[in-house]
Amino acid sequence: MKLLENSSFEAINSQLTIETGDCQIIGRIESYSCKMAGEDKQMFKQFCQEGLPHVLEALSPPQTTGVSPNKLSQSQSGDEGEGPLSDKCSRKTLFYLIATLNASFRPDYDFSRAKSHDFSREPSLNWVLNAVNSSLSSAAGGEFSRLQPQLWQAIDDEICLSECDIYSYNPDLDSDPYGEEGNLWSFNYFFYNKRLKRIVFFTCRSVR
Repeated sequence: MKLLENSSFEAINSQLTIETGDCQIIGRIESYSCKMAGEDKQMFKQFCQEGLPHVLEALSPPQTTGVSPNKLSQSQSGDEGEGPLSDKCSRKTLFYLIATLNASFRPDYDFSRAKSHDFSREPSLNWVLNAVNSSLSSAAGGEFSRLQPQLWQAIDDEICLSECDIYSYNPDLDSDPYGEEGNLWSFNYFFYNKRLKRIVFFTCRSVR
C-alpha cells in the first residue's frame, strides 16, 4: 500500500490535534493506493495460502447499530453480494484493510494476524458521517464545526464517497493500537473505492 500525497489532507491533519481542556483529540486522514508493491505482493502471497482471494469472509456487525448492514445498503463494489453476503467481504478486500493498518501504524504495530471478525462494514455513508461528526462535535465543539465541511470535502475529492464501501476496525483490547489506559474513545474507518483502487483511512482518538 503506497501512501499518496495529498496537500489538503496534510492541512486538515494539522488541525485534527485539538486540546479540549480535559482531553486531547488526535486524528489523521491518509490516502493509500491498493496497487501492490514488492513487500505487499509477498505478504499477499502468504495471505492467500490461508484462502483464495475471492473467498468471502464473515465480518462482525457494525458497533454503531444493531441492524445488519445488508438491511440498510448494498455493497457499492458489486462483487461481494447482496442480502446476507453484505456482512462479508472478499479476502482480497480484507487484505487491503490489513495492509492499510500496517502502512499507517508501522513500525509500532503489526496487524498481519488480524481476522475478518475484527472488521465491520458500516451501514451507510450517512451513518458514518453522523457518527464521526457527533463524536468530534461533542468533544471539540466549535473547533471541529469550522473544520467539518473542509474535512468531508477533501475526503470526497480524494475518494468519491458515494462510490465507497466503508469498513471499520473494531479489535479486542489486546489488538487495539489505542488500547492503552487514558484512551476515552477511538474510531478507524476505511473508505474503499474499488474503481479507483484506493482507500482513505480516517483514524481518531480522544485521550485524557
